[in-house]
Amino acid sequence: MRSGLYLLLLGASIIMHSASAGDNLVIPGHVATADTQMLPKRGISMEQVLAQFGEPDQRYGPVGEPPISEWVYGSFRVYFEREIVLHSIDMNTIILPKK
Repeated sequence: MRSGLYLLLLGASIIMHSASAGDNLVIPGHVATADTQMLPKRGISMEQVLAQFGEPDQRYGPVGEPPISEWVYGSFRVYFEREIVLHSIDMNTIILPKK
């Protein structure tokens, strides 16, 4: 009975070790960068974005209902619904489909 319990514990520890070791996900066409760029968080206001990141290079919109606006900051874009951040996208790490 003890040997069965030892084998069960040994098997469980091997499985847990391999699961916790972690693997690297490799995505074809994607280049990983060591630098992580801070982007505006979802839910903050336009005023907070201006205070943290300054004036954008370009502003587009608002368009549609609800009004959606886009601000361009160098390598990233910020999308707003009315005055609130919906999404921030880093254009250096985005994977676009091939044509």
